[in-house]
Amino acid sequence: MEYWNSRFLDKGKIWGTKPSTTAIYALKLFKKYNINKILIPGAGYGRHTKFFSSNNYEVTGIEISEVAIKISKKFDSKSKMILGSVLDMPFSNEQYDAIFCFNVLHLLVENQRAIFLAKCYNQLQDNGFVFFSVFSELEESFGKGAKIEENTFESKPYRPTHYFTEKDLLDHFKAFSVIDTDIIEEKEKHGELGAHVHKLRYIFAAKT
Repeated sequence: MEYWNSRFLDKGKIWGTKPSTTAIYALKLFKKYNINKILIPGAGYGRHTKFFSSNNYEVTGIEISEVAIKISKKFDSKSKMILGSVLDMPFSNEQYDAIFCFNVLHLLVENQRAIFLAKCYNQLQDNGFVFFSVFSELEESFGKGAKIEENTFESKPYRPTHYFTEKDLLDHFKAFSVIDTDIIEEKEKHGELGAHVHKLRYIFAAKT
């Protein structure tokens, strides 16, 4: 919480106000199915909650940073935001048609990832969908920092990063029926990194 509060307090809308390439791709997939209610764990300051709510979805975001939620209230008036850790889900008995999760899962260590995904599974309607994006082993930062677990490194102080191979990602989602998975390139420009490209893995899957 302290890490993210400090980062949002310092940088504000770090990744800008436009949706990620990943979210735009996820929207195309969501439109093929009967999806109305979306949960976004790790919603940050709301650039993706706003993107999906602007496309007529009922959106709930979960965010650990109070600072980010304060920013989101001025930025996205349509979506519901909940203050809390994704590891403390659920915050209500609501179930959702889909969960969109952008670059959060790789910030958790192994036991936390298992807990988080089980909680996501339980918050989905029957035949609901998940779309997750994560860092891949193709990232330039792979292998940098102290090794914490297999393919997990402390890329920044107190912030572990797990890098997913395709097999690893599929193993994490073995409780789901996988519809689509691949690499997607995400261009960003922020902070000390300047312009750079992330090579993310994404997975789109259904609750079975």
